[in-house]
Amino acid sequence: MRLTALMVILMTALVTLTACAGGSSSADAPDAVFPIQTSAPATADAPTAVSSEIVQAADAEYLLLTNIYERASPSVVNIESRIASDEGLTADIRRGTGFIYDQQGHIITNAHLVKDAQALSATLQNAYVVEARLLGLDSFSDLAVLKVDAAAKRLPPLPLGSSASVKVGQRAISIGNPFGLNSSMTLGIVSGLGRTLRSAAFIDSSLMPGFNNPSIIQTDTPVHPGNSGGPLLDSQGLVIGITTAMRSDSGVFQGVGFAVPADTIWRVVPELIERGQVDYSWMGISVAPEDGGFGVAGLGDALGLPVERGVLLRGVTEGSPADRAGLRGGQTVVDVRGRAVCAGGDLIVAINGYYIRNLDDLLSYLVLNTRPGDAVELLAIRGKTTFETSLTLQSRPAANDQRTLDCNTAE
Repeated sequence: MRLTALMVILMTALVTLTACAGGSSSADAPDAVFPIQTSAPATADAPTAVSSEIVQAADAEYLLLTNIYERASPSVVNIESRIASDEGLTADIRRGTGFIYDQQGHIITNAHLVKDAQALSATLQNAYVVEARLLGLDSFSDLAVLKVDAAAKRLPPLPLGSSASVKVGQRAISIGNPFGLNSSMTLGIVSGLGRTLRSAAFIDSSLMPGFNNPSIIQTDTPVHPGNSGGPLLDSQGLVIGITTAMRSDSGVFQGVGFAVPADTIWRVVPELIERGQVDYSWMGISVAPEDGGFGVAGLGDALGLPVERGVLLRGVTEGSPADRAGLRGGQTVVDVRGRAVCAGGDLIVAINGYYIRNLDDLLSYLVLNTRPGDAVELLAIRGKTTFETSLTLQSRPAANDQRTLDCNTAE
C-alpha cells in the first residue's frame, strides 16, 4: 500500500514539473504543432461587373461600326455580270459589288467586272433583283456606271466624300460581297497613299499603253473575290474610294488592297453618265519607273539633279503638246546602281504653280484639274537653267503610233 501511494505521488509530481517546464499534455500537443481549423477558410470576393461607363467606352467603336453598316449597307448592291464563254455555249458569271450613286438609278462599280458583259443584274436591298444596263466604262480608272429602273425608295445613295484629306493610319471600312456573301463588312486602316495601278493594261490591251491610274489608296482592309466595286468608307460613313484590286502571290488576300480614290469618282462618273466615256488630258511625255528609289530624289546624287522633287523626262512623243512646247527627253544612258537610266531630260517641277513631288502627283493633277484643250504653265529645269513654258493639252490618243524622242532616238 505504501509503495502504491508513493508511485501515485511521484507520477503527480512528474506531470506538474513537465507542465511548469512548458511542456504539454498529449491532449494539448496537436494544437501546438498542427493547428486545427475551427472555421471555414476565407474566400476572395466574387467579381462584380464593371461600370456601364466603362462598357460604353469600350463598345464605342463597335457602336460606330454598327451605325455605319446600318446606314450604308442598303446602298451596297450585288452585281452579276454574264460573259460569253470562249465556246459561246455557257455564259461565265462574274460576281462583284457596286453602290448606288443617286436615286435616278445610277450604280457605280468596277470596269473590269462588267466589261464585255452580255447581260447585267443588280441585287438591291431586301434581295430585290433588277436588270441593269451599262451606261459607260473607263478602263484607265477602272470605273463603270450602270443604270437600273427601280423606285426611288429602293435607291438610297451613298454620300461621296473627298480623298484629298485622307491620311495614312485613318480607319478604312469596306462593305462588299466576298465569295457571294452579301453585305459583309471588314475593317482596317489606310496603309498607303499615292500608289499607281496599270488598270487599263489589265482591262483592255488595245488601249495605248503607259497610262497609270494615279492617287490609289492602299489599305489593309481585307479584299477578297467579290469585293471589287464596293465602297471604302471613313468614320463618317462617307465614300473615300472604291475597292478595285488586291496584290497577292497566291490569290488569297495578303494584307495589301487598293481603292480608286473618291476624287477620281467625282471626276469620272459624271462624264460616264453624260457621254459614256472619259476624255483625259495628254502631254506626250514618258518617264522611267520611279520604284525602288529611282525617282528624282533617288537619282539626285548620281545625275547631279538640283532638286529632290519633280518628274524627270525620259522621252517626249514627237508632235505631241510637250514636243511643241519645246520639252526634251533624255540624251544619255547612265548606269545607276545597276539600272540603265536615260539621263539629261528636262525636269518638270511645277504645273500652274502647283509644285509636284513625283509622276503620280503630276498624273493626279492632270486627271482631276484639267481637260483636253486647256493651256497649262510648266516650270522646268534643263541642266542648271530654270525656265517656264506653256503647253496646250490634247486628248489621249487611242494608239501609240508616234515616235518617242529619247535616248534611243538621240543622235
